[in-house]
Amino acid sequence: MIFRLSTKSLWHRKGSVIMTLVATSLSIFVMLGVEHLRVQAKASFSQTISGTDLIVGARTSQVNLLLYAVFRIGSPTNNIGWDSYQHFKQRPEVAWTIPLSLGDSHRNYRVLGTDESYFTHYRYGKRQPLSLNQGRIFHTAFDVVLGAEVAQTLQYQLGDQLILSHGIASSGFADHDEHPFEVVGILEPTGTAVDQTLHVSLAGIEAIHRNWQVTSLPSDSNAKPTHMASEPVTDHANDLNNAELTPSSITAFLVGLKSPMHSFRLQRDINDYPYEPLLAILPGVSLSELWQITGTLETSLKVISVLVLFAAFMGMSAMLLASLRERRQEIHLLRIMGAPPVWLFLLIQMEALLIAVCSLVLGAGGLILGLTLLSDTLSKHFGLFIDSNLFTTRIWMHMGWVLLMTAVLAAIPSLNLYLKARLKR
Repeated sequence: MIFRLSTKSLWHRKGSVIMTLVATSLSIFVMLGVEHLRVQAKASFSQTISGTDLIVGARTSQVNLLLYAVFRIGSPTNNIGWDSYQHFKQRPEVAWTIPLSLGDSHRNYRVLGTDESYFTHYRYGKRQPLSLNQGRIFHTAFDVVLGAEVAQTLQYQLGDQLILSHGIASSGFADHDEHPFEVVGILEPTGTAVDQTLHVSLAGIEAIHRNWQVTSLPSDSNAKPTHMASEPVTDHANDLNNAELTPSSITAFLVGLKSPMHSFRLQRDINDYPYEPLLAILPGVSLSELWQITGTLETSLKVISVLVLFAAFMGMSAMLLASLRERRQEIHLLRIMGAPPVWLFLLIQMEALLIAVCSLVLGAGGLILGLTLLSDTLSKHFGLFIDSNLFTTRIWMHMGWVLLMTAVLAAIPSLNLYLKARLKR
């Protein structure tokens, strides 16, 4: 009886009810969206690099090594010897390794020197492999494979030639212009630092630095630095391709183990390596540590979403309170028919809960639809791998809090009507 009367009463006032429903639905959409995206973004962030058991580099802070080796940002670390890399690569518990050589750039995009194992074993997101959008991986020293953002922003196509620069600088500083690279491949978007990276072979990195050094800057600070070779540098790429271009050092390397159970033992052995100061970090632990830096922003977003929801439900409470004046005849008729004050209290509560339930359905439904439609865009361009399955334990708890908040705020007009009814008895 109360449910039927509540629905008819709401339909009679459908204009104001629809406006309240839209406001509360949007507020619930924001609150559930922030909560779901917060949890999923944290999971996506921890999956920026997946399937890698250890990251090894020169001794520095864990966050600095992670930022430079994975995100290509931060201060460069010292290099580690090629012999040290080979030593740990040959350990029996190691399944694969990926060498990383950083330090050069092209128009403010980082250049990564590596080998074919990078395209075979590197994983991101939910263990997704890298895939080519066009072309192939590098085969010779002067081939380059571009990340999706580099190719799109700089408008490069297969077959284009480009010049790398020494260090992290804008175009024109200490260019390796004697050795142009040819674009042979363009990767699919990943939403990670891979998109902003130019990938070349270790042989290519060694070739452009072989017998190469930057002379001191002239007195004119605007002048371009020059470079010179202690021995004549060949102008023929094929000659360098055929040479033995084994690097003497690299920046870092990634390690995949045959069993994760070996992680801590190998990490200890690397950190205690007597011939060179090395640091091995667990990517998941370091990513979690880095995520904690964003804790203040995360809390701020949650507070804002709760305040938006609170404001919407306060508006609903005000709407119900204002409607009491319009419903004097209806309430008077109910009193004549013998409706007790408690019954009137429950009537207002039922109306508020009906609005809240409809708002939850609309808000959650809109969020699920949006996530389903935008999932590919979010993963490719923002690196957010968002699960469209909204109904987790945390989301159910938030929905329960919404209903409880509705009952509490609706008590303002409900008690007002109840007390008036009691006084008129």
